[in-house]
Amino acid sequence: MDSTEFQASLTGALPPAGLSPCLTALWHDAHGAWDTAHEIVQELDTAEAARVHAYLHRKEGDEGNARYWYRTANQPVPVGQTLADEWAALVRQLL
Repeated sequence: MDSTEFQASLTGALPPAGLSPCLTALWHDAHGAWDTAHEIVQELDTAEAARVHAYLHRKEGDEGNARYWYRTANQPVPVGQTLADEWAALVRQLL
């Protein structure tokens, strides 16, 4: 699957089978299901999950918690990057 196919999957009611947990979380986030996305990544202990977790808290507006998760993922806090751009970059990185 590439990013175009992932974007196309957002028209469906359920995420495609075989997605990684982090991509599944981002799929749910794009569907407005922040809580579901958060539940998925908070159960994982990987750098990728920490990165998605950071994005979700940034989107939520909880900057302190977001900064913690960016540090955990060993990633800088994005400066000047929109949430939409960050989401798209995460999808590309995880595919």
